[in-house]
Amino acid sequence: MKALIIAAGNGERINHITDGKPKPLLDVLGLTLIERAILSAKKAGINEFVIVLGYKGRAIKKYLGSGEKHNVKIEYIYNREWKKENGVSILKAEKTVGETFVLLMSDHIFDYRILQNLIKKSRSKCILCVDRSPDAYIDMEDATKVRTDGKKIIDIGKDIKKYDAVDCGIFLLNKEIFKAIKESVKRGETSLSAAVKILAKNNKIEVFDIKNLFWLDVDTKKDYVQAKKLLLKNLIKQTDGPVSRHINRKVSTALTKLFLKTNTSPDTISLISLFLSVISCHFFVLGNYFSVILGGIMAQLSSIIDGCDGEVARLKFKETKSGAFFDAVLDRYADTLIIFGMVYGFWTLTGNLLVWIAGFFALSGTLINSYTSDKYKAEFCKPFVSRKMPVGRDARCFIIMIGAFLNQVFYTIVLLSIFTHIENLRRAGFVKLKNLNPGGIKKKI
Repeated sequence: MKALIIAAGNGERINHITDGKPKPLLDVLGLTLIERAILSAKKAGINEFVIVLGYKGRAIKKYLGSGEKHNVKIEYIYNREWKKENGVSILKAEKTVGETFVLLMSDHIFDYRILQNLIKKSRSKCILCVDRSPDAYIDMEDATKVRTDGKKIIDIGKDIKKYDAVDCGIFLLNKEIFKAIKESVKRGETSLSAAVKILAKNNKIEVFDIKNLFWLDVDTKKDYVQAKKLLLKNLIKQTDGPVSRHINRKVSTALTKLFLKTNTSPDTISLISLFLSVISCHFFVLGNYFSVILGGIMAQLSSIIDGCDGEVARLKFKETKSGAFFDAVLDRYADTLIIFGMVYGFWTLTGNLLVWIAGFFALSGTLINSYTSDKYKAEFCKPFVSRKMPVGRDARCFIIMIGAFLNQVFYTIVLLSIFTHIENLRRAGFVKLKNLNPGGIKKKI
């Protein structure tokens, strides 16, 4: 299946911040608007694209090329009537898109899962994605409203008074759309909404509710600012613990914006995080109070930077299994270095051999803690989410920093030992009990 992307308009309401570039090439956190549309569709399983160009179309074509940079195939169609409404641009692609295709707008950002869910639907009718509970950031004055009766469209347009949903600008279409556009053009109407009205009248289109997934039409500077906030907000993962969610992410997202400006790769950021752990180990080995504080700060900073590699990868659609594996390996080295530094520094300062026993349990608990999390995800195809006692790397590094400030290295190591092993045993018991329950976890086949 191909995706048709409309990129013909001049985006006059946002031209003052595009530096003379066409609107689809506006950079939003390291990627242009149109790249975000393409890569979201690619993540949903689409690899062939038809882009309708108009205003400054050559610049868009030069930037994207054949699509090889993103490992997709791109065809271009030029619409010389680009000043007309978007129905005309769609009509230009009639002979190129195939029997069924996805329609996207080059200035919309959206959760790829919207498209992923949409293409699973039956293709006997055209389908329009709608948002029945639009968030406050959606500009309702400019939005295309939709009045529905279940899945049936009753009315559509920007100025209709009664509505119960908003058009998201994402469609699954078939050849019926071209017949409808031709009919609406004969009536002197060139908008896509006019064609949708004709399809609705003939019972050839239905709606698909995107539910709580995000989308945004970037038309103004306000939308542009909101788009960046929305993308950063959606970096929070289901598995984030309270420290990561309420502390680390606030700092890491600010650092991520800086990394995006320098085009730093996720793997490089992972190495920076490891380097900070080496520095943390060094300071802990020195043993004196001031050095211990610096060691704790470096451990926490390492944890924060460790979140940036994933953030950059997700924002730029560069998530890979090899990258995740590389990061996981470096994290285990980082954990080992920090705990070793704490143990060795305290031992050289006090000569207390008990710290080596506590260190053994702290390190083994930490490594098993990470192992059980990864093993659970591998076996059951979903992350282990702990709400009762989340002891992830973010929490461990935060505990280490607090212990360093309190100058209680030994008791911090003991605390890590207790917390990590209790959590590991709890996870093992949780999985065992769920497996005994017929309605519990279903292992992958």
